[in-house]
Amino acid sequence: MESASSLVALSIVLAVELSPGEHPQRLSLSRDEAADLAALVADDLHTLVPEVAQARLALGGAVFDAVELLRPGFPVWATLDELARRVPRGPLGNVVAFGHYEGRMPAQPLEPEPAYADGPMRLLPLSLLAAEEMADALSERLEVELVGRGEAGARTADWLMRTFGVRLEHARYLSRNDLLALTCVQYEHVNLAPLWQVLEAAMLTPYRPETTLSARGLALRYADGKVWMQSPAQWLAAQSGEIAERSHAFAGAVFELRQYAALLQAHGVTLQLEGDAVTEGSGWLVETVAPPDPAYGAPTLFAHEAAGLGVVAVTVAQRGSAGRASVLAHGYPLRSAALGSLLSVLADRFGAASDLHALGKIQLDERGVLAAPAVALH
Repeated sequence: MESASSLVALSIVLAVELSPGEHPQRLSLSRDEAADLAALVADDLHTLVPEVAQARLALGGAVFDAVELLRPGFPVWATLDELARRVPRGPLGNVVAFGHYEGRMPAQPLEPEPAYADGPMRLLPLSLLAAEEMADALSERLEVELVGRGEAGARTADWLMRTFGVRLEHARYLSRNDLLALTCVQYEHVNLAPLWQVLEAAMLTPYRPETTLSARGLALRYADGKVWMQSPAQWLAAQSGEIAERSHAFAGAVFELRQYAALLQAHGVTLQLEGDAVTEGSGWLVETVAPPDPAYGAPTLFAHEAAGLGVVAVTVAQRGSAGRASVLAHGYPLRSAALGSLLSVLADRFGAASDLHALGKIQLDERGVLAAPAVALH
């Protein structure tokens, strides 16, 4: 028999599409429940692809969102594979299942995150550990059969509904490639194809840099495990048009930055702004424009605001020559709850009062560049 270390892992998933308004009563299964479900899944897969009987089936007894499964290194599957390789053949033969004991899964990556629990599709990770000589052929069969006729059996679907307390639209098996393709289509549908391009690079070709442009034209770059994005202020400086148009465009660019930041975080990828003097924090990003000038007045914090988005940027500025504002930095709160933390960091770093001066608009100078109003001399 093949040693566990020489087996090739083939990643698949049981995708459970919930009926509208349905939410699972829990996210994980007990050990006994996971074993019961694994037996049903094994029967389904043997019916679809009989060669599955020659591989070891591993089931993770928890349901996830796609963002939790599709992360660099595929940590949920990697953990499932590692645990399955350690377990000797049990009473179910070549089937092994992992559920919770006293509310805890056997490894942290198999714990679903409640923050992502409200999606309409729940995904239960599965892995097939196959001997090297049969892995390629089995993988090809799975890719063909699952996408074509991968519906879960009636007994499996009924078990899922009763155990999780939900009504289902569909329950079907997908390969990991199928899940990647499905998620790609979903992101393209909401105009986030560039985001998927860098995410795919982070997951499938992490050794290779990738560059693209967002839908609004902000430069994106994947390298060294991170995604780097052009700052909205830098992007704005290269735009043209009337001031009102540019203000509206800037608000759109910040909205896009927030979208990308939230989704990249969900997929376990760090987002940073391009530039030498850039800092990231919990829910905010800061770019430094210039160091404080001791000959100028005390730095002041100004809030740029846009309808529906609230504070889109905070500019730190000093009173400069002839009362004009000299910009030191721009900060971007990626969510409203992070604004307080951002203000504290900016006030401490630049020696500014923590008072935030609301502008009620996005302030641009005569060149159409993100700026602050002239600071009064008294």
